[in-house]
Amino acid sequence: MYMLLRLGVSRLAARRFSTGAATTTAHVPKVCIVGSGPAGFYAAQQIIKSHETAEVDIYEKLPVPFGLVRYGVAPDHPEVKNCINTFTQTASKNRVTFLGNVDIGSDVTFSQLRQAYHAVILAYGNAKDRTLNIPGEELSGVLSARQFVGWYNGLPEDADLKVNLDVESVAVVGQGNVALDVARILLTPMDMLRKTDIPENVLACLDKSQVKYVTLIGRRGSQNVAFTIKELREMVNLPGCRPNLITGDYQHLKDLIPSLPRPRKRLLELLAKTALDAPAPALASAWASAQKEWRLRFLLSPVEVLAEADGQTVSGLKLAHNRLEGDGENQRAVQTEETETLECGLVLRSIGYKGIPIDSSLPFDHRTGTIANDNGRVKGQNGVYVSGWIGTGPVGVILSTMTSGFTSGKMLVADINSGQVDVSSAKGGKEEVLDILSEKGKKPVNFSDWNRLDKFETEVGAKLGKPREKVTNVQKMLNISHD
Repeated sequence: MYMLLRLGVSRLAARRFSTGAATTTAHVPKVCIVGSGPAGFYAAQQIIKSHETAEVDIYEKLPVPFGLVRYGVAPDHPEVKNCINTFTQTASKNRVTFLGNVDIGSDVTFSQLRQAYHAVILAYGNAKDRTLNIPGEELSGVLSARQFVGWYNGLPEDADLKVNLDVESVAVVGQGNVALDVARILLTPMDMLRKTDIPENVLACLDKSQVKYVTLIGRRGSQNVAFTIKELREMVNLPGCRPNLITGDYQHLKDLIPSLPRPRKRLLELLAKTALDAPAPALASAWASAQKEWRLRFLLSPVEVLAEADGQTVSGLKLAHNRLEGDGENQRAVQTEETETLECGLVLRSIGYKGIPIDSSLPFDHRTGTIANDNGRVKGQNGVYVSGWIGTGPVGVILSTMTSGFTSGKMLVADINSGQVDVSSAKGGKEEVLDILSEKGKKPVNFSDWNRLDKFETEVGAKLGKPREKVTNVQKMLNISHD
């Protein structure tokens, strides 16, 4: 170390560590993370906490950070977005750099990242929808829940989505939390929505909505619903709206509930109570006067989206009746020849997301839409890791993504400390990448730039009586950020 100091190399630039009998000079580990959502920020937080010198650069395709926290969390769930405070603290560390407006795959290639960094964590989530693959799915009145969520959350690529709400009935294919989110937004009174950060143009569209009925369709039975109790409770108590549930779909739950784990037991108890028991007087009165309603239908699979005479707009959804085969968690839905038609003017499919590959060298599984990995380590790629949905698929909530991010961060640091990730040679890190971007005339957005845009959005929002008014145009984001 004395010799290193004489050569003018700082403690943060180099250190010496022992692996077995050998002693090796180690440079500052330079790590890059692709994606600035929870999966990326939680991984960065863990790395900075666990390693005293590592530098972490977080790359983001959009000019703004926070991924699905900004663009996926329901706007009427602001408390879920509180993790942004933690992410902001992480981004403010002097060993963390945010680089927005950089598309990995086009602006910078994955191989260039591998050259510039000792290790790479891929945390860019799932950007593609799963499709129904049925006739009529191409009609203009069929949208993915991902697009619809992006629209009401101000995601630039969905900001100009054409959504026809001049219909009475909407079918949502799927019964997860996202399905309940879109149903709730469609049915929530406008005085409640105006207090959220839904963009003004979307509020104007929702204000003119004629939607009165939302039906959520599941392939299996009521015991298999994928939403959680919080989302169900919100639907049960939604002002101006009532549930319309077929009692025969829930009577068997009472026999199943006693043997279930507590979270599942509580969920199905509330579901059975809502469907089978008389509500409390105040709730009964609210339901009696409600002008809108939501429905859950089970053991149904869409087989065709039906069109009006014009051949362009949706008139209904043809559904096949299913029967269940197998036991317990292994039950699967099998279509029968019996069908029915649900009249509706809009179909939202909420059957899951999947990731996309950013480089042909990565072991991408096109069936699952994930990068093949062993508990976070990408297979066949030393020093490359995954965090969040690009590694696990679209499962869980922010808490499970936090666990994934922490796991990947700890694993990376352990691999550095063990020597599995070689840091004996210097890497150019963000300076090398910035040179590549400069040659292309690409100017990234740093966290100070984001703070400028954040301030602009919150100030405009305050004038409108809401948390923020999101800028939904990328060029306008850049103009404000770089002003």
